[in-house]
Amino acid sequence: MRQGGRGCTPSGAEVGKTRTRGWSRSYSRVVPGASGRVLVVDDNKVIRQLIRVNLELEGFEVVTAADGAECLDVVKQVRPDVITLDVVMPRLDGLRTAALLRSEPSTRAVPVAIISACGQYEVESALAVGVDAFLSKPFEPAELLRVVRQLRQHGRRGEADGERTEGAGGRTRR
Repeated sequence: MRQGGRGCTPSGAEVGKTRTRGWSRSYSRVVPGASGRVLVVDDNKVIRQLIRVNLELEGFEVVTAADGAECLDVVKQVRPDVITLDVVMPRLDGLRTAALLRSEPSTRAVPVAIISACGQYEVESALAVGVDAFLSKPFEPAELLRVVRQLRQHGRRGEADGERTEGAGGRTRR
């Protein structure tokens, strides 16, 4: 991988150029000045880039994966503060990925947001597996940032009370 350029981890996950300094085994180091680390999972490269750029402009470190299987390959190395998932993806969809993330002790507490053209079935299924927030495609960048910041700040706290807030394009558990 090139220093300071766009590159990939050994498993193929993309790492944004503004935060790339070479891959390390644990990948748990804190990047000075970063607002948090977000793992963006979407099979559409354009959407991954759009989400990445918006988050990086606000100071987040972003790592991307093209589907749920790739997400599960890199999540323990990346140790994200927040994960965003599309629902419809090849190999392993977002709902099954979320369920697997919740079943693992090492990823159970990581906040997960679904960013997809969600229907009622997907919303109900995602709630059943413990997804923390929803953002409908197409979305406004400001709404994306609001959801990610809220999840980064509050994590999964308050899950037991089931209180939810709804925004223009997104809903978040509180």
